[in-house]
Amino acid sequence: MRRWTSKLALTALALIATAAAHAFEARTLLLSADRVWTGDGQPHAGWAVLVRDGRIKEVGPANRISVPVDAERIALPGKTLIPGLIDLHSHVLLHPYNETTWDDQVIKEQVEYRTLLAGKHAQDTLQAGFTTLRDLGTEGANYADVAVKRAIEGGVVDGPRLLIATKAIVASFSYGPAERSYRPDMEIPYGAQPATGIDEVTRAVREQAAHGADWIKFYADYRTGVDGSSRPTFTIEEMKAMVAAAHVTGRKVAAHASTDEAIRMAVLAGVDTVEHGYGASEATFRLMKERGTAYIPTLTAPEAIGEYFQKHVRGGEPTPSMKEAARAFALARRVGVVIGNGSDVGVFAHGTNARELEWMVRLGMTPTEALRAATSVAGEILGKGKELGRLAPGALADVVAVEGDPIADIAALRKVSFVMKGGKVYRKP
Repeated sequence: MRRWTSKLALTALALIATAAAHAFEARTLLLSADRVWTGDGQPHAGWAVLVRDGRIKEVGPANRISVPVDAERIALPGKTLIPGLIDLHSHVLLHPYNETTWDDQVIKEQVEYRTLLAGKHAQDTLQAGFTTLRDLGTEGANYADVAVKRAIEGGVVDGPRLLIATKAIVASFSYGPAERSYRPDMEIPYGAQPATGIDEVTRAVREQAAHGADWIKFYADYRTGVDGSSRPTFTIEEMKAMVAAAHVTGRKVAAHASTDEAIRMAVLAGVDTVEHGYGASEATFRLMKERGTAYIPTLTAPEAIGEYFQKHVRGGEPTPSMKEAARAFALARRVGVVIGNGSDVGVFAHGTNARELEWMVRLGMTPTEALRAATSVAGEILGKGKELGRLAPGALADVVAVEGDPIADIAALRKVSFVMKGGKVYRKP
């Protein structure tokens, strides 16, 4: 009898838990603010967003939305609702180099410590209104990004939705920590997975995919010249092999490339995005437009490096690297290349990702163009344009509220007061 009673109690508890979970999942919320910007066009005054089951049910004039009587209403006066922001180039397993150099992070910081630190980075990022990150390489932390992604999805830590690239792939002996900087008899951890030849690079793609990579990233060039200058590292045949091995599985490919030659080779090989691209010529940008290759300019990284190591003062005379990045950005815009928001955060502090959008506006984009680069355009680059980067029926309910109007002043993105990801509220005023 006691055993039967215990089973009955457990069954009742299970039913209660299931009902509670269902009630939470089925919760309906109505979000209203002074303005709603959906991911395109101009903000709409008097609009609202209805959310149910983690997705957007309706968007439009508040007086025309059919609101269930049991809906929770969240009013956000003085604010603008925008889609959750997307950063297409992040490194949650890195922290600013003026705290610890890149070499010391890779060599001296335990992977376990870096993984725990990444949890904090993820929380800071989500609180800043970035609900999705494409994280492009663990930088010597093996497959720790797989664990961070799992922890976020399992509710162990709060953080943005992660699309990960695991280790990234480099040509053998062409990345860091650089062998020439250390004793030749030392075995030091490497910042990415080295490979040589078509067989090895193909194997590396398949290995990273098997471990959980959503994207494949490879380094098309690096500082391997006799004088320390950047040079292409892989052959175009190796690049094509990596792209083919990734694309056949449905995965897209990102290429780190800063020299014109390496960028052109990567584009001809079929990569989906070019990261940095500071040295691209007009002809190469025209090739990118022709091939539909997106450009991720990472404008904030040169500024941060200048501050750390070249005595640059923010707002002062740009460093040569900053000028080169600005030149490439302006050229890409003039040619009409698709530009997505990607900051290289990790080089600078997590949670300050919006610095990249401010740079985009400073260098010629309108606030609307910059916001689109971090929402609807970024969603399309990820191949998830129907789910991410828009406030539209059927899209995932990633909704952020900022003080004021970011279409009038992009600096409003610094003042995030409400964050929802997948229908769950993570920050309230």
